[in-house]
Order: sequence, then structure tokens, then C-alpha cells
Amino acid sequence: MRVLDAAAVSGWAAASVRSLDRLRSAIDGINVYPVADSDTGSNLLYTMTGAHEALAEAEPADAAEALAVLARGAVAHARGNSGVILSQVVRGMADWAATGGDLDGAGLAAALGHADQAATGAVSRPVAGTMLTVLHAVAAAVRGATRTLAEVAREVVTVAAAALEETPKQLPALAKAGVVDAGGRGLVAVLDALASVITGETEDPGHDLKAVASLPEQAPYAWEVMYLLDEVDEARLPALRKELSGFGDSVTVAGDGSGSHAVHVHCADIGAAIEAGLQLGRPRRIRVEPLITPTPIEPGGGIDRSVVAVVRGGGLAELLRAEGVAVLAVPDGELPSVEDMIGLFNEAAGQHLSVLPGGPDLTASADAAAGHPMAGDRDVVVIPCASPVQVLAALAVHDGGRRVNDDVVAMAEAAAATRRGELRIAREESLTWVGRAQSGDVIGLVDDEVVLIEPAPASATNLVAAAVSVLNRMLALGGELVTVLSGADAPPSVAAELAEQLRLEHPEVELTSYASGQSDAVLLMGVE
Repeated sequence: MRVLDAAAVSGWAAASVRSLDRLRSAIDGINVYPVADSDTGSNLLYTMTGAHEALAEAEPADAAEALAVLARGAVAHARGNSGVILSQVVRGMADWAATGGDLDGAGLAAALGHADQAATGAVSRPVAGTMLTVLHAVAAAVRGATRTLAEVAREVVTVAAAALEETPKQLPALAKAGVVDAGGRGLVAVLDALASVITGETEDPGHDLKAVASLPEQAPYAWEVMYLLDEVDEARLPALRKELSGFGDSVTVAGDGSGSHAVHVHCADIGAAIEAGLQLGRPRRIRVEPLITPTPIEPGGGIDRSVVAVVRGGGLAELLRAEGVAVLAVPDGELPSVEDMIGLFNEAAGQHLSVLPGGPDLTASADAAAGHPMAGDRDVVVIPCASPVQVLAALAVHDGGRRVNDDVVAMAEAAAATRRGELRIAREESLTWVGRAQSGDVIGLVDDEVVLIEPAPASATNLVAAAVSVLNRMLALGGELVTVLSGADAPPSVAAELAEQLRLEHPEVELTSYASGQSDAVLLMGVE
């Protein structure tokens, strides 16, 4: 096949239904994120079956029209978060095809790029390790491809399967359960079906699916609310997403290209979710289903605990993720929403969650979410941290083999015992306890108290001198380990120069430094 036509689109829809029907139970069995409610396979099958039936009733003239009908059917029948996202995969491909380009190899690659954008744009809080990650890997791999349609289709299958295998490394909830992402597995099946229609080769080569242990019977802690929203001004949709994110999570608002939108949210207040839609348009086909407590159980074992963190600075977030911690990276100047925090909780597995927030304002946000109905009956404990260095100190003593309460106490004590210092660049003239600071001066603080002012400029030499002075004050009370987090504005040579100076003045102290990327402070320092 050189170009995808209307018959091939119909064949793809039929093949997808066959594959999802065959895999439905297995995909349901590995469903642990965002809620372990064992329905992802069923939702995907229902969504694609509705789309296929809509196409079967139409007589499309070409592939573009066939994809448009398929997209409308998918949005109209979308179930669950995964179903909405799948509908947007088809919608994105249909939007590209509507521009008039041929769906040959290059066209399919471009259409998948549009699918990636549409699906990601519909989700309020995209998370790594989900079907969005698989889709993004595929779109990135074939971007700009100039090969034949069959060659591109085969690469799509290969890349999607490889990306799926990586999902447990990206999402702690999957790693703890020992499974790949259920939505991602369903997407691989759909892409395999597309490749089978294009190449004529056997669809869905198969991937072993390792089911998780069954959850005990639980009362609903919240609800999945879905409806179609018509007669809405699309310019007001971001406001709808924001409102839904204020009291729920797993928020998606996805259009079908013809004015109708599928709205999906997990929340504790059904009425509020529906009223939000009523304020903007006309909700119809309202569906509400109970959600069980999102507490995956590891195969063959009891309930575990997890540690999660909410911090600022991309480098620090990556550092924590490398340690297997689920992390929410918050942009500078912003606070996480309820959806952000509940989404973070759901990324982790286990009944007991210890939350490490990297500052007082983030601690307040974590406290608010810990008591929210959407947290279910999970035991969420927020360990107050006034600085990211205290987050690292707490994480260093975390021991999953200890009793939960003992582990929480140990982390809290380690955080509280870590003295903290920082260097900031003065933004404007100000009066401090140690004198007047001018714009551009380096200000040194210990436990939020200004202790020195180093005149501008904030050169590497001046920053090192100021950092050593601050550390000398902190080490005067004792200490064996110094942790330094360099910010986005720190000169590259500062870490090495500071390490050398500290070795000369305090050879008994061990120094660990990381590039954390925070923007509010040039250097953050902790002494333990």
C-alpha cells in the first residue's frame, strides 16, 4: 500500500477493535494508573468500537473524510481517560488529513505528529510513562520521514513497543506493580493494527502482560464523571480545564473537530463537575461511575509505601526521579493545583505516602491536598521542608524496610536537623539586618536570615567567597556533610571552585553538589 485510503482507514478501525477485544481482559489486568480500577482495556475497546460503528454507517469519499468520521465517533463514545486520549489520536490524524496531503509515508509521519499534539493538548496534566509518552516517542521517531508508507508503519510499531517497555522506568506506580502502562499497551495494539493493514503482515505481534494482584472490595472514594459538551465557545475551554482541575484530577477536554467536546474528570463532587459544563454549554450523555481507592498492590504481596516530592528546578526534579521518586516539578512563581498534587499521589503505589515539599509554600499546597477527598483513604503524611536541601537530607535516610511511622520520623528529623543557607542576587535596593543591599549585590542567608552582603558583580569569585563565608558560619556549629545546589544563574565554574576552597578550609567535610536549576537562588546549601 502506497497511500492510506478510506478502505484502509475502515480496515484499521476493524483491526483495532479485533485486537482490543482480544486484549481487553489482559489490559484491564495491568491497569494501575491513574486509578487501579481495571477498566482501561474495556474503555479503549468501547471507544474504538463506537468509532468503527460510526464509520460503518458512513460512505466516506477518501481517507480524510473517513478519519473525520472515525474521530467524531471516537469522541462521542470515548470512555475513561484512555478513551479520550485515543479519540484525540484519531482527531489529530484527521486534522492533518483535512489539509489535503496524501497519507503516504511522509503524510503518516506528519499525521502522527498532529496526533501527538492533539492528545497532549487535551490532557490537563500530561505524565511521563503513560500512553502519551508512547505516542510522543513514535511521533518524534518518524518526524520528517521520507520513506514509504510500509517502512514508516513498521518503524511506528517498533518504536511504540520499545517506548512501552520503558514506561515502568518513568512511572513509579508501574514499577512497583511490575507492569507496563495499560493505556500505552492499548495504543501499541492500535498502532500494530494500523501497520497490519498497511503492510499486510500479521497484526499485533504480542507483548507479555503481567497482571497485578486483585484489589480487595472497597467503597468508592470518588467518581469518574464524563459528558459530551455542545454549544461551547472554544476560547472558554481553558477556563473549564482550570475549574475542573481545582477539585479533581485526570482532567481531559477533547474536541471532535465539529464543535462537540468530551469532558472527563475524576472528582468527589459530581454536581460541581456537571455545573462547570452547564456554565459554558450544553452537557449531554452524562455518565458517572465510582472509583475505587487508587492503591495498587504488588504482585504476591502486601501494601507498600512510597515517597513523593514536589519541588522547583528541573535539574533537581530529574535528580529525584533518578532515585525512583515520583516528582512534581512546579514552575517558578506558581503553586500546584489540586489536580497536580493528587496526580502526584497517584503516580506512586502504596497505601502510605510520604510527601517531601521543597519549600514552605509547597508544604502548604501538599497539606491541602493530603486532606482532600480525592486522596481517598490513603495515609498521606507531609514532611515539612523549608528548602530542597532538606528534601535531599530526608530522602537520604529513607528506608523502605523500616516501619512506616519510624521511617517518617527519621525523614522528618533529618530534614529538621539540616541547616540551610543560600545566596541570592538582590533585585532592587533594600535594607537588611547587616546593612543596605544594592541591586546586583550577592546576599547570603542562613535559615532565612541575612548574614552578609557581597558587593556586585555576582562573579564566580564573589559567589565562591560569599558561599564560603556562609558555610563557615554554618559549620561553626558542627557538620560533616555539605550539599550545594547550583541555580540556573550560577556560573558553571562555581561548583568546582567552591569544592576546592572548601577542601582547603574544611578538609574534614564531605561536599556533594548538584545542578538543580532553581531560579530564586544562585546557590542553596545544606549542612548535616
